[in-house]
Amino acid sequence: MSRLRKVYNEEVKPELIKKFNYKNVLMVPKIKKIVVNSCSKEAVVNGKVIDSIVSDLQAVTGQKPIVTKAKKSIAAFKLRQGQAIGASVTLRGDSMYNFLDRLISLALPRVRDFRGVPRNAFDGRGNYTLGLKEQIIFPEIEYDNLDKIRGMGVTIVTSAKSNDEGRELLEMLGIPFNK
Repeated sequence: MSRLRKVYNEEVKPELIKKFNYKNVLMVPKIKKIVVNSCSKEAVVNGKVIDSIVSDLQAVTGQKPIVTKAKKSIAAFKLRQGQAIGASVTLRGDSMYNFLDRLISLALPRVRDFRGVPRNAFDGRGNYTLGLKEQIIFPEIEYDNLDKIRGMGVTIVTSAKSNDEGRELLEMLGIPFNK
């Protein structure tokens, strides 16, 4: 069992039950999955960009990414339907908790001029999306082997019914929100 899952079960769950007066243990919000994705407009011109995106995501998450393809053709962007433009990984279970633990304790403190993550990036149903500008904040990425610095999106999907419940859950798990 991962460290963060233990913290959730022993500390966060009882605290959330007290704060929101849940009548059933199953009503307590939990993290369902984490989706990590990255895409690049250069992939339209150069197909080898996808390989580097896939290798970066695989190094960061420890799981093989799925290549995402364009749904529509857009002539202005020289994009054709079915063309590979990025990759994504869906994490569940212990690998999800391990990734979140590494994100909170190792990666986010390495961001330059870090003052916390934005509080208002919730979608109305308790899910949180975080944009990272550089993939080099993860210690698994070797700076010397990079062709280009790219960003990635991290979406944390929770079972919370509202933004307040989701924010409280993530705050108790240790995500550093800005004040």
